[in-house]
Formats: sequence, C-alpha cells, structure tokens
Amino acid sequence: MKRTLEEQQIEFSNQKFLATPIIGLIVWTIIGISGVFFSDFITVWTIFIETGSIVYLGLFLSKFTGENFLYKSKPKNEFDTLSLFIDRQAILVYSIVIPFTIVLIYILTNSQYKKKG
Repeated sequence: MKRTLEEQQIEFSNQKFLATPIIGLIVWTIIGISGVFFSDFITVWTIFIETGSIVYLGLFLSKFTGENFLYKSKPKNEFDTLSLFIDRQAILVYSIVIPFTIVLIYILTNSQYKKKG
C-alpha cells in the first residue's frame, strides 16, 4: 500500500533527529577549539575535514540513538530520500571546492614569498 506524501511528512517530522545535531555540536566545538589554539592553516583544514564528515558521523551515531538512518527494513519515505540526496550534493560541492582551495593557498603562499625575495 502506497502512503500519501502527507502521511510520509507526518512520519518524517515525528522522528527524533538527535544524531546530526549532536555530531554538529561536537564538530563545531572541535573547530572552535582549533581556531583558538592552532594556526590558520590547521584550522582551515579542520573546517574542511570536520564539516565534510558530519554526515558520516551522524550516520554512525544514529545507530546508537535508535534512529538508524540506513535501516533497510523500515518503509521508504520520500523525505529520507530527499535528505540523503542533499547530503550527496554537499559531498559533490566539497569534492570541487577542496582542490580549488589547495591551489589557491599554494598560489597565495608562493606569491607572498616571491615578493620578499
């Protein structure tokens, strides 16, 4: 029996949604601590790595909070599918942005040293 979109929305909105906010809090705390105690270079890489791993860490933590995002036997919900689609798009953006950032940092640091010499 196919459920209506309204029924799926009600089911989706009644979920706990604990794993992702908890991991987000932990990750942004680590980033904040990195910004205080480490250099800008390490902080930038911490931001890239940590924000890119929130989804994966949330998937891992969801098994312990009872949400279990990847549970195969629960009925398919279009809103879960949409959420995972958005996560995939974010991963694609990171795969494009990180190489450009590496090149930009390389260009900026090398042009700085050339001016001094």
